[in-house]
Amino acid sequence: MDKDSILTTTAVARILGVATSTVQAWMENGLIVSWKTPGGHRRTRFDEIGHLLQLAPLPDEARYAVAGEMSTSTIPAAEFLAKAHPGYPVSRSEQDRLKALYGSGLVDTAAEQRFDRIVRLASLATGSPIALISLLTSTRQWFKARVGLDAQETPREWAFCSHTVLGTEPFIVEDAASDPRFFTNPLVQNEPRIRFYAGVPVSGKTGHVLGTLCVIDREPRKLRSSELHALLDLAHIASEELGKSS
Repeated sequence: MDKDSILTTTAVARILGVATSTVQAWMENGLIVSWKTPGGHRRTRFDEIGHLLQLAPLPDEARYAVAGEMSTSTIPAAEFLAKAHPGYPVSRSEQDRLKALYGSGLVDTAAEQRFDRIVRLASLATGSPIALISLLTSTRQWFKARVGLDAQETPREWAFCSHTVLGTEPFIVEDAASDPRFFTNPLVQNEPRIRFYAGVPVSGKTGHVLGTLCVIDREPRKLRSSELHALLDLAHIASEELGKSS
């Protein structure tokens, strides 16, 4: 199929192996670049769904339709596809970020000392009872390493880290209980009763942000300059280690 071939929503749905309504939502959200015909129907070009073809499992008829040009291996899970209407902030590059996270193969892997050491040091360097390396799929934040917290993951909608991965700079909340973005968050209202949060984005070898190194406290506070610099240095080390895995 030529990269300039024009496709209907039904054709895209057949190729990707998803519902037509899902394709329509992706087009309206901008995940798939599209336009409307004079009759109000959405259209796109084959080239515009290439990033999704590399992620979505293809049914047999779709593989035949693209003349064997794509790999026949099935990949993910909806959690590596950007949501059309997420209940959390996302950047325009969220799908690229999720693709890089999938490619890293890190989510749901066993604990590793190289990452456990980083969170222990982050906790000690900042005097924080909780430190995490958090990887964010579209449905959850999963902790590759953690200290001071029993939970292995939380819903993405609860993740302070969703704000951190929007950029490249540290994201700090000094008192979540008085912050209108977070005071109703279940992680603030219930255990671990977050008050202070400081997160730094961490990246894989492609340069895309995969998640964060973050520290959490149950009391409102500020980070001293030396503590912030230590957190930044450890986040850089975490990114280097993540790059070795991806």
